[in-house]
Amino acid sequence: MSEKIFTIEEVKLLSKNKYYCLEVKHSAVNDYISGKGSLYDICSKYNISSHSVLQGWILKYNNSHNKWKSHNTKENKIMTKGRKTTYNERVEIVAFCIENNDNYQLTSNKYKVSYQQVYTWVRKYKENGYESLRDNRGKRKNIDQMSETEKLNAQIRLLEAKNKQLEMENNFLKKLEEVERRR
Repeated sequence: MSEKIFTIEEVKLLSKNKYYCLEVKHSAVNDYISGKGSLYDICSKYNISSHSVLQGWILKYNNSHNKWKSHNTKENKIMTKGRKTTYNERVEIVAFCIENNDNYQLTSNKYKVSYQQVYTWVRKYKENGYESLRDNRGKRKNIDQMSETEKLNAQIRLLEAKNKQLEMENNFLKKLEEVERRR
């Protein structure tokens, strides 16, 4: 019994897994079930790597408890990509979620925001009301709204920044003097 010897290119082709989109899987299985060809014919038509792959799809189709699986990362997103929302949208999203017995997944799917974001907004609302849904990132407090400790911490940060700037200027001038002395 002689074994087939593969070239390096053939080995590289054999070692890679091939993934198929859901449309190809459905079309191939439907063609086979409707009698449009043999396993080998359909594999050839849809460029499926092996008839055993198609057989597996047919088994999964016949055993309806198995779900079709696509390896397309865009179809399998677990988290929805975040998007910017206005205050009014967040209020509407929270209201919808609470009306639906805190169904975060339903709300997430309907409004195209992440599950975690819906959960966070609902939790904030329940703890502090609708005002907690305002986005205050990047907005500084007025001096009137700061506590004494916050005022002192802000003053310390300003003085540290000024000190660092003066140190940098001093070091620059020293370097400049050194360069001029070398000339």
